[in-house]
Amino acid sequence: MPDWEGIVRRELAGLVLEPQERREVVAELAAHLEEVFDGLLRQGIPEEEAVRRTLSQAGNWQDLRLKIQATRSEENLMTNRVRQFWLPGLLTLLLSMVLLMVIQFIGPKPLIVSTHGWRMMTPVAVVYVPWLLLLLPIGAMGACLAGRAGASQRTTFLSIVFPVLPYLVLFVIAFPVSLIVDDHVAHNIMLSALLMGLIAWVLAPGAALLAGGLPVQLLRSRRCASSRIATT
Repeated sequence: MPDWEGIVRRELAGLVLEPQERREVVAELAAHLEEVFDGLLRQGIPEEEAVRRTLSQAGNWQDLRLKIQATRSEENLMTNRVRQFWLPGLLTLLLSMVLLMVIQFIGPKPLIVSTHGWRMMTPVAVVYVPWLLLLLPIGAMGACLAGRAGASQRTTFLSIVFPVLPYLVLFVIAFPVSLIVDDHVAHNIMLSALLMGLIAWVLAPGAALLAGGLPVQLLRSRRCASSRIATT
């Protein structure tokens, strides 16, 4: 009986993967070749011919090695993206929205900030101060989760401010649309209202999230730098 794991390990010797991943690939491919080989033997094919046909299943080993490496690298990239960005970002977004709904239902009342100088319509901004304070630990949580997953500084920053990104996209779209759709009389009022909304739902929450998340990111960066210095 051929040593299929030994054969696969030898043919894929140049495979650039983590040791655990390399073992998994070798074991999986060896099991497949052994299954093919046993099937050929059951058909009455001589062992030497069965070995030749089984090895032909792999085709060109160099091409196979490149395909496996590319596939695994893509899988690792997707896994890292989920762990480093999407998971922290979606958790902070969900938690911030839940807390906002709770505060809206049970109070306290929001702070109403308005502009002055308009005759009939006064643009206002609804500011939930307790929600802004709760965004401090939420931002810290996003930075902690992204940092533990090995995210870069840029990815960690995006994970921290993820809860305000949907609002930012909304206002980025709303500003040019309002200029095109509204008549000239309402332009000043609409732009002022959009600006107030941008401050209340993007700038202020974003500042609160960063106030909670950036110290955590800075602390982790210093710890990583200290660890690298200690190991050199």
